[in-house]
Amino acid sequence: MSANADPNTRPDYDTVLQQVADYVLTYRVDSAEALATARLCLLDSLACALLALRFPECTKLLGPQVEGTVVPHGSRVPGTRFSLDPVKAAWDIGTLVRWLDYNDTWLAAEWAHPSDNLGAILAITDHLAQRRVARGEAPPTLRTVLEAMVMAHEIQGVFALENAFNRVGLDHVLLVKLASTAVSARLLGANREQLLSALSHACVDGQALRAYRQAPNAGSRKSWAAGDASSRGLRLADIALRGEMGVPGVLTAPQWGFYDVLFSHTNKDLALKPADQRQFRLPQPFGSYVMENVLFKLSYPAEFHAQTAVEAAVQLHPLVRNRISQITRIAIRTQESAIRIISKEGPLANAADRDHCMQYMVAVALIYGRLEAENYEDAFHAAHPSIDRLREKMEVVEEPRYTREYLEPDKRSIANAIEVFFSDGSSTPMIEVEYPMGHRRRRAEGMPLLEAKFRHALGTRFAAQRCAQILALCSDPAQLEATPVDRFMELFVV
Repeated sequence: MSANADPNTRPDYDTVLQQVADYVLTYRVDSAEALATARLCLLDSLACALLALRFPECTKLLGPQVEGTVVPHGSRVPGTRFSLDPVKAAWDIGTLVRWLDYNDTWLAAEWAHPSDNLGAILAITDHLAQRRVARGEAPPTLRTVLEAMVMAHEIQGVFALENAFNRVGLDHVLLVKLASTAVSARLLGANREQLLSALSHACVDGQALRAYRQAPNAGSRKSWAAGDASSRGLRLADIALRGEMGVPGVLTAPQWGFYDVLFSHTNKDLALKPADQRQFRLPQPFGSYVMENVLFKLSYPAEFHAQTAVEAAVQLHPLVRNRISQITRIAIRTQESAIRIISKEGPLANAADRDHCMQYMVAVALIYGRLEAENYEDAFHAAHPSIDRLREKMEVVEEPRYTREYLEPDKRSIANAIEVFFSDGSSTPMIEVEYPMGHRRRRAEGMPLLEAKFRHALGTRFAAQRCAQILALCSDPAQLEATPVDRFMELFVV
């Protein structure tokens, strides 16, 4: 026997992958709160998708990869006339939902937007519904969609609780791919072996680097990366359903596995830890916790760590709007995560750069008393030089309590505080906002805003009669859950 030969005993699938597979195959969603929140999440996500259709930089990416392609039982892309291959439809839907950075959010050791998985979920269920109707079979209903959303949220969110992919330079969309792979395989009817194979391929893929989301390289890829990941998840599920073998030790294989290649050596702090601490940690079983606690972006299309900062700035607007030229300093107290990902100085190159800059968002809100998606565009920025002048006067510092309570399970606050100082020595009160409008602690307060967001978004694409039809259906949870997915998607065809 050669001393240099690698052992070739094929291992069992990594335990973490087995936990995910068993969850999606056996869990039954019976939480009324989770299902009710999933319905709200569906409406919110569709609103984000419809609003994104106003932006040419987004719409230029949509549609068939080969013009003129006709797909039997093609998946519809809401707000358009496209009927596409499910994999490309997942790309388009996921991109639309994510484009404006206005969809739901999950904040923990990793940051995530679990509704990014809706691309794969809607695309495959619409396709399956049409196929089954053509065969005279019962199609999946919106209840199926909502249950899949709960599971996708849970997988992505529980992984994010204690696994900071951002600290090793990886982007959070790898969790979109993992969750979309899992629920897509389930929706396609995978058995346990097929589901494990699909999940292993999601992990063995080269993972997205976070470079496109961070200064100085932030750009528009961050707006379609999640759609790409959700689409890839559906593709990998399809490959596994065709009988492709899996990679059972993809995470734990010495030297070649995910942990050694991507989760250790790129970060010296992790590399110094024992091997069992350089693996994924799942601090709680999978259930429906994430959907029940998800955060909605209801007030501003802004990266979530800055939502409360923008709210504080809007409150300060009446006190500063006539004294902008007298401002000498703006003090912003925030959490460590916000400093790490959205605190920027210097030139901002594009809209994607601006919507991930806390100082830019606060400046717009202070000057104009609002923050809208259009405020990130090049033309708006060029026409308002006062924004950059105000940015230069900002000091962003960490408030340790905000950082601590950001991670506490019973709080998960996303706090920010702002105080403005003037040349005559006076200052505004320090405005502190700990929980944004879409937080679970402000859910009742925020629901009218969510409904208004959905109603407004419908009005940007559809005639009044169609809007009323959609609103009536979506306002009746029981009727919505019983609606076949293909009938629902037909309502969103222009």
